[in-house]
Amino acid sequence: MLTKRIIACLDVDAGRVVKGVQFSSLRDAGDPAELALTHGLAGADEVVLLDISATYEHRSTLLDVVRRTARQLFIPFTVGGGIRSLDDAAAVFDAGADKVTVNSAALADPALITRIAHRYGSQAVIVAIDALRVSNGNRSGISFGVKATGGRHSTGRDAVEWANEAEKHGAGEIMLTSIDRDGTRSGFDCELTSAVVNTVNIPVIASGGAGAAEHFVEVFREGRADAALAASIFHLGVTPIGALKQDLVAAGIPMRWPC
Repeated sequence: MLTKRIIACLDVDAGRVVKGVQFSSLRDAGDPAELALTHGLAGADEVVLLDISATYEHRSTLLDVVRRTARQLFIPFTVGGGIRSLDDAAAVFDAGADKVTVNSAALADPALITRIAHRYGSQAVIVAIDALRVSNGNRSGISFGVKATGGRHSTGRDAVEWANEAEKHGAGEIMLTSIDRDGTRSGFDCELTSAVVNTVNIPVIASGGAGAAEHFVEVFREGRADAALAASIFHLGVTPIGALKQDLVAAGIPMRWPC
């Protein structure tokens, strides 16, 4: 089993880190730069900052927040939200990001993935997919629909098919969030995660539902995720990153240093 990554996520609204349940009922969780430093020192392998209202408010990413946060980090830093063009991506990279994540804009124009990948390399482009379970009516099984604009709008796309298409356009990673599990602390959606992992040949980051160490063990073993992302359990100290890594190593899951 390849080494797995633990990623701390900062959902930012109006310059502050917020956390909610299933993309709603947001509450304040702190300052992004301070939390990024805390998570980095605690052993996070990477930090992701998502300006969650940028797309809905039709504006670019808050670059001053990106700059302040980047100055505190010594680990890979990914930024998303409001990136609609190559110029938007360039501005975020110039502000200190190592990678960018695109979501709604890539759904509208998949070639955006290719343009960013051509300039900065596929390793610097993550496609974020917000997925929701969809009933198939009289057909057996469950499918996963893709939502855009912070989970507000249905796209009619299938999450597994879109992940495959995103890879073909040059995505270097998939950040896969289960809207059903987001903020619930009930565990990652391993069925969703494994469905995407089995389709693509690039790393998949599982997101949505982290609540305890056993949830990470499950998503690495059953979901076969390459990385797992969490937010509130790290911000609130429910599951310290260092202790989590020790539990994962004890369970036979290989971790990046430090643990």
